[in-house]
Parts: sequence; structure tokens; C-alpha cells
Amino acid sequence: MTGSVIFDPLLPWPVIAGLAVAALAAVVLALVRGLSGWGLRALGALVLLGALAGPVYQVEDRAPLSDIVVMIEDESASQTLSDRPAQMRGAADRLAAQIAARPNTELRRVTLADGAEDAGTELMTALNEALAGEPRARVAGIIALTDGRVHDIDRAPAALPAPMHVLLTGHDEDWDRRLIVRNAPAFAIIGEPVTLTLRIEDSGAAPAGVATAPLEIAVDGGEPQRYDVPIGQDMDLPVTLPHGGRNVLQFTVPEADGEITARNNTALIQINGVRDRLRVLLVSGEPHPGSRTWRNLLKSDSSVDLVHFTILRPPEKQDGVPVGELSLIAFPTRELFLEKVDDFDLIIFDRYKRRGILPAIYLDNVADYVNRGGAVLVAAGPDFAGADSIYRSPLAAVLPAQPSARVIEDRYRPSVTELGARHPVTAGLPDADGWGSWLRQIEVRAESGQTVMTGLDDRPLLLLDRVGEGRVALLASDHAWLWSRGFEGGGPQLELLRRLAHWMMKEPELEEEALWAEATGQSMRIIRRSLTDDIGAVTVTRPDGGTDQVSLGETAPGRFEALYDGPQIGLYRLREGDRDAVIGLGPAAPREFEQTIASGEVLAPVVASLKGGVMHLQDGLPSLRNIREGRPAAGRGWIGLVPRGAYETRDVTRTPLLPAWLVLAMAAALIVGGWLREGRR
Repeated sequence: MTGSVIFDPLLPWPVIAGLAVAALAAVVLALVRGLSGWGLRALGALVLLGALAGPVYQVEDRAPLSDIVVMIEDESASQTLSDRPAQMRGAADRLAAQIAARPNTELRRVTLADGAEDAGTELMTALNEALAGEPRARVAGIIALTDGRVHDIDRAPAALPAPMHVLLTGHDEDWDRRLIVRNAPAFAIIGEPVTLTLRIEDSGAAPAGVATAPLEIAVDGGEPQRYDVPIGQDMDLPVTLPHGGRNVLQFTVPEADGEITARNNTALIQINGVRDRLRVLLVSGEPHPGSRTWRNLLKSDSSVDLVHFTILRPPEKQDGVPVGELSLIAFPTRELFLEKVDDFDLIIFDRYKRRGILPAIYLDNVADYVNRGGAVLVAAGPDFAGADSIYRSPLAAVLPAQPSARVIEDRYRPSVTELGARHPVTAGLPDADGWGSWLRQIEVRAESGQTVMTGLDDRPLLLLDRVGEGRVALLASDHAWLWSRGFEGGGPQLELLRRLAHWMMKEPELEEEALWAEATGQSMRIIRRSLTDDIGAVTVTRPDGGTDQVSLGETAPGRFEALYDGPQIGLYRLREGDRDAVIGLGPAAPREFEQTIASGEVLAPVVASLKGGVMHLQDGLPSLRNIREGRPAAGRGWIGLVPRGAYETRDVTRTPLLPAWLVLAMAAALIVGGWLREGRR
């Protein structure tokens, strides 16, 4: 129980002050005039003013509240290194026992796990959340058991209600070696070197006299190559991507003796390989409406360099025009088909026929170009069925179909075959039911490859084949341009020809037999594309060497998918049949392992502003002391807590010091007494 005098005025204080001034003026006037009752009048005014101020004697029935100590136990990934878990648990349990032995004190233990999505140690966020649930007037102190590697120091509370102390885990002899990637582009041009900047850095009590460390480099999970590189220096490493699509590069520094962890010794980089320019040679046998279609398609793609020749004046043409007056460019056959044929990614023969321009040896070189990895597309017109057909040349060895010498002039609607519905060139083409008709087809007999589109009476229309290391396509019609003109509603002509050209140039996203994965955080979507239904389970090899079997489900014709949650961060290997792939989940060295040596450097400014202390648990557990607020809260071997003296008011009793009857009696007596004294005189 505690009592105090308070005021509960009947009028606002400014009004009471005005009345006090008026009463003082009246008393002074009475004194100047020599009235003998001025003193009694002044006392009467004072009684009335006191009654207006409303003095009350207040008695509170208080119940004391306990002090609260918040203890944060950091169980993030970096706290799992060495003996830190046992070190922290032992210190936390002993501190809890000390706090339990203190009178009128409660302990709030807060466990801090890893932040979401590699956010690191969010100690300040956990502290804010813990303080939000407690009355700040009762918080006597904050103790954090951590390695000091905090990643949200910018969220430190603007003002803490009590001193904060940091007890650091770890040992003075701890040291670590890590691999740092300074820069790594997301895209790079195939065949051209891209420079990565790497750095190997030692921290803590690293062994003296060690100037170099081994570095292993592996591409797409292949056999690593090993080099000795300097420590503590930036290294510019030129890397040339071997193929298009995703290239996974893994850089690893083998774990050294005594190193606290090897989790930050690996850097996993995923770079998409893209072609700088795709060089296409388009040879048109003669001008026709379809030539513009091919030209518009290839010129609209900024990544394509197009070289286009149209045979306007064959050698056998004799019209008497002097050569010096011709405005035509001579066809550089030797340069294109002997010397520089390997410079092209794709050669298109658009309604080309043998006219004595390309000798057999040149076409034979084109066939060899295909076997060595090149690509040839034949857009066949009526000439393909005649005696001068390009099929009746050395190119026949690589073409997937033989012409029957019949040209069909009839209306038909192209359709995708069952196999074509699974092939990435023709799968899912838009508006398949509303395609317009074509009016001509060259009858061919398929000899190899895959028929992905058919025409009149299910005759082969579009055939795709792999020959040696290269690819060949045959389009048995020259009427694809009708779609671009909107004939009978048109069709997906640009999309079809674009896919066809990019498949022939071996773009990874158009491979008909492929296995890959798309990562989102720690999850991956495994995708298998195949022309058959004979798809088995995918074997996933985790970074620790363990394996999982993942069954795929068909989501579209020829496309099989499954979701897989990776339990670890690192490189995963996928295999199904003769197809394999690699993918990285999460950063190879998470944020928790960027800095692993215990340090109070980050937390020191916050702790110092609250007069707390940063101490190492290896030096022993500090004792607890009571201190006054505002005094230094840490010393050698001890940390301080501020007793808050908080209480809860259960009941309040108020007693007026000047009740109305007493005020009336006293004021009347004093005023009448002053009047009588003045009247007797």
C-alpha cells in the first residue's frame, strides 16, 4: 500500500490561476487601504482556491511484478559447426539456472533458426518479435548466445528497454578457408571466353606460411581439373562454354586439415550458353512467293545472319546480253560450298534443282558437312520430283525420303502425326483445327527419319532426320507461304518454320529427347521429353552421394514431369536411361557460411549503446549482477541486469482533503471574522 496527494481541480487551471490573481489583488488593496481584516480575508481566499484545486489523498493497493530476462539461443546453420551446439546448450542451461535462482525474475528463452530463403541469421528480427510480446517496463536484460554472424543488424530496435549482452561461441584457434566468386554472368556466348573472378580467402587462426591452395574445376558434373592458385588474391579465370543451354560450373577447394567447415569451399555457377550469331545460307532455285516467306522469317530474328542467293540467270541461259552490262552478282560457289561451308549453322535449299551451278563435288561436300554436324533443310517444289532433282545428286545420301516423280496439285489440309504431337518442332502448334489448306504436295517415300506432318491421304509432308552428327529436314511442299497470306484462315507458318530452323541449329529447348530440371529455391521441376512412352523413373543423386528414385507423369504428349524437393544445398545429378543432367539447388555456399569465425564486430555498436558487453564463452560463463539503470552493465566476468520494480495496481482509494462542508465552514468563519474585526475599528 502506498499513498500520495494528488489534485482533481473543479475548474481548469488557467481559471483557478485567474481567480488567484484577482484574490491577491483584493488582498493587496485591503492592505493598502489599512483594513485590519486583510489577513483573514487572504486566508479565506486561500481556502476557496484550495477547494477549487481539489486536493485528494490517494491510496494504491500495488502488487509487485517479476522482472523478465530474454535469452536468445542462436541455432542457425553456422552454429552447428565444431562444438558450438554443446557449448551453447551448456551455457544456456547454466544461465537459466542462475536466473531461476534470482528472486522475482522470469526467463524467456527464444530459439533462433535459419532465416527463410537463405536470409541468414535474423537475430534482430527474433528480438523484435520477442519484445513485442512482453511489457518493456518489466524487461531487465537481454542475453544473446550466438557466433555474432548476424545478417539483419539494420533491423535493430531503435531503443531497447534494458542492457543487451552477447555471449560468443567458438574458439580462438578456429580458422576457415572459403571460395568467393566476385562476378559470374548469367549468359555467355558459346565458343567465346567469359571471365570469372574468383578468390580463395583464409580467416581466423589460419596456418602460417601457406601461400597457395588447390582448386578443382568441373563442368556439368564431369571429371574435375585441378590447379594450384594463390590465396588472398583475385583471379581472373577465362571460361569457354562447351554447349548451348545451361552450363553448370563447379569450383571446389578441397577441405584442409583443421578447417572448421568445407561448406563454403564450393562455388556452383549456372551460365546459359547462347550463340552469338546463327549463320544461315539460303539458296533459292528461282523466285517464287515462298522465298519471301523464308527471307522474312530469318531476317526477323536478330540472332540470325542470313546469306541469301536466288538463281536468276543459270549458266545455260543464252540471251545475248553482254556480261559487262549484267547487274547480277556471281554465285560464289567455291567459296561457299568448299572453303566456308563449315561457317554456316544451316543451309536451306528452297526449290533448288541441279542446273550446272553446283558441281557434284560441291554437293558431296555438303553431305560431308551434314555428317560433321551441319544442318540442311530442303523446301521441295515441283523440281524435286523431276530429272534435275537435288535428290539425284550426292545429297541423296543424307535426305530422309525419295521422290516418286509425282506432283500432286490438289487441296489438302496439313496435319500433325501422332509422332509429331510429341516432337517439339510440331507439338502444341496453335489453332491446329483451323489451319488453311495447301494446294501442292510432292509425293515422297520415307526412307529414314521421323514423319511429323502429313498432307493429302496421309502422305509424308515434313520429315526430320539425324545423319551422323548433323540434321536434315525435308518439307515436301512449297506452299507454306499460303498460311502467311491468310489463305482460308492461314496457320502457324512462322512458328512452324522458326521451330524447324532452330531445331536444325540444335537449340537445346527443341531437343526431342531431353532431360532437364528447373529450380525454384530448394525445389526442382524435373522434365523429360521423349518421342516414346517408355520412360522410367529418374535417378536423382544428391550432393552427399545418396540417391532417390522419382517417377514422372505425362503432362502433355511427349512431356513428362515431376516435382522434387532437394533436402540439401548443392549439385544434383539426374539420370534416366541414357539421358543425364545436372542442376544446382540453392547457393553452393549459403549466406550462413560466408563468414564462419565467431565475432562480435557486427553486434558491438548495438551492445555498446546499451552499456552491455560482448564476451567469449571459452573464457567462462559470466555471473549475473543487479545494476542501476544507466550504469555500465558489464565487467570482467560479470554481466548486469536492471531490476525494473514494476508493479500492478489492484485498487485505488481517494479521500478529499477539503470536503465541501469544511470549506464552507472555514471560508465563512474567516470572511465573517475579517468583517467583524474591521467593523469594531
